[in-house]
Amino acid sequence: MNVLVTAPYNEVGLNELKSLFGNYTYRCWKDQGRAYHEDELISLLKETKAEGLIAELDKVTEKVFESVPELKFVGVCRGMPSNVDVEAASKRGIPVFYTPARNAQAVAEQFIGNLITFYRHTIPSSEWLKQEKWDGDYLQAYVKFKGNEISGKTIGLVGFGAVGRKLANILKAFDCSIQYYDPYVESEDPAYSRVSLEDVFSTSDVVSIHLPRTDETIGMVNENYLGLMKEDAVLVNTSRAVVVERDALVAVLKEGKIRGAILDVFYHEPPDKSDYEIIQLPNVLATPHLAGASFEVEDHHVSIMNQALVKWFNKQAVEIPTLFNRKDLHVKS
Repeated sequence: MNVLVTAPYNEVGLNELKSLFGNYTYRCWKDQGRAYHEDELISLLKETKAEGLIAELDKVTEKVFESVPELKFVGVCRGMPSNVDVEAASKRGIPVFYTPARNAQAVAEQFIGNLITFYRHTIPSSEWLKQEKWDGDYLQAYVKFKGNEISGKTIGLVGFGAVGRKLANILKAFDCSIQYYDPYVESEDPAYSRVSLEDVFSTSDVVSIHLPRTDETIGMVNENYLGLMKEDAVLVNTSRAVVVERDALVAVLKEGKIRGAILDVFYHEPPDKSDYEIIQLPNVLATPHLAGASFEVEDHHVSIMNQALVKWFNKQAVEIPTLFNRKDLHVKS
């Protein structure tokens, strides 16, 4: 079997694929600076006679499955296989693998870094210093930019999947009280408290959003929940902007009803004028969708994907938690 790999893949991972399947063709989307279009992907699959596909950004549509009936599996190196027509794959018995925890460490680390940066006024104090404004006594900056510690804060997590659990584990070292809302997950660790969504917003010093974009979650964090937040609380969103109602977020930020927000995701990317209205608010720390952007993430997705493919190759499909559509198909052999 030949496997077409368009996702970033390290040499060790590619060699593992060769040992497992016999051959691979590596055509990473980065080499052309964009994902493959539908017809390009079809041509590439036919040209390489691929029976397996490991992608990251390419759109794997109904037309792709129709045009390349030889496909036996699709791997998606992302937290959700949102670029794949999973229904079209399932009705053909084609398994779709994904890598849900690949960026968990990166996102968790950026949360910690950005929260410290926000709490300790790192960016404004650095700009103040570069602008040579330290013209008073030696305590001038000490008084002007005194901030807060993470230690002792109550951190509320909306969503307790791979990223939420990774973050909670790191926050243990900061002696935080950690609570979460997730109707689909229950932690076995007594250090974490499962509470209602209302309690997360009303009792947390920091509320961090970790939700996928689904019909259920769009606009889920609305004015009612934002209105429950404490005046000195901070909202963090490193998941998807649309899960938070935009107008409600703007209102609480502009009116000073919460301390501020740390945002890595926006309603339009690149941002439009309405996004920049939020980004440029003085109580917002904004980064351009970088929480999951570490070089190590690509190594993580290779490891997760190859572990799943080894089990699938050895007909252990029921044991693969990263087989996205395992409940909807009888896996092709």
